[in-house]
Amino acid sequence: MDSSPTAFYKTKREMSEFLKELLDTFSKEGRPNLLQNISITWVCYPDRKPNLGSGFGTGWLNYKTIYPASVVKLIYACAIEVWLQRDLITDSKELRRAQANMIAHSSNDATSYIVDLLTGTTSGPHLEGESWEAWKKQRNLVNNWIQTLNWPELEFVNCSQKTWEDSPYGRDKKFYGEQNQNRNSLSTIAVARFLETIMTNQFLTSQASKKLKALMSRSLDLAKRKADSENQIDGFIGEGLPFGSQIWSKAGLMSEARHDAAWFQIPQGMPMLLVVFCQGEHLAKDTLLIPALAEKLSTWNP
Repeated sequence: MDSSPTAFYKTKREMSEFLKELLDTFSKEGRPNLLQNISITWVCYPDRKPNLGSGFGTGWLNYKTIYPASVVKLIYACAIEVWLQRDLITDSKELRRAQANMIAHSSNDATSYIVDLLTGTTSGPHLEGESWEAWKKQRNLVNNWIQTLNWPELEFVNCSQKTWEDSPYGRDKKFYGEQNQNRNSLSTIAVARFLETIMTNQFLTSQASKKLKALMSRSLDLAKRKADSENQIDGFIGEGLPFGSQIWSKAGLMSEARHDAAWFQIPQGMPMLLVVFCQGEHLAKDTLLIPALAEKLSTWNP
């Protein structure tokens, strides 16, 4: 288990033991390398009206930095609100359309536009010399902002790349590095820290938090899910929750990753935060694991 005195939650031994038992069980169900390829941060809030740092939790490899796929869009959505508050960008219908499509529908085109807007950069052919150095400096503006937060959970993260349907080209490919060593990188505890601050109104303005919550709100209605093949519920945390639950989430899926970050509450249950990162082609195709994990964890009682 990964626990640290610097974590934003209070570590609870019983939760650690319960999580490890679940992982051992799921590992024996045809997932032999599960313990090396899954990262989790799980936090419960017994007081029902959570404040920042009021939760009890545990983690599994939750400080391990991993390619976050579309979960990084949650960080970019927060950056938009901070930039607006600092008058670094101008609010507009087009910005809000892009933000909504980035979070609600996980649009990569919208994310590309937003990364350009946040950093003052554009994609295109290779750059060289001073132009290349200036471009790289600008493209790291979100990372620079993240470091000013001084949250210990954010050490070693990288949020400087766009998300792609296929792959980066030109200057974006060069910025990735020859071995893709500069890809986006997040840990489950870093994502969990951002998600808690949004849901408890402790980071952004109350109005900004309200907007992001509305974009992250997911419907468990079966008819709506059937009408949207990319509903971010099926195959993810929401599928494991009972009818009547509330959930706010951002999922990520690609050929070698299946991730989800969610704040949820089942009927008569306590608020919970759960971030799960699964690495590797086998787990990326596993549509049963994350829902099964969420089902078990959501019913845990202290």
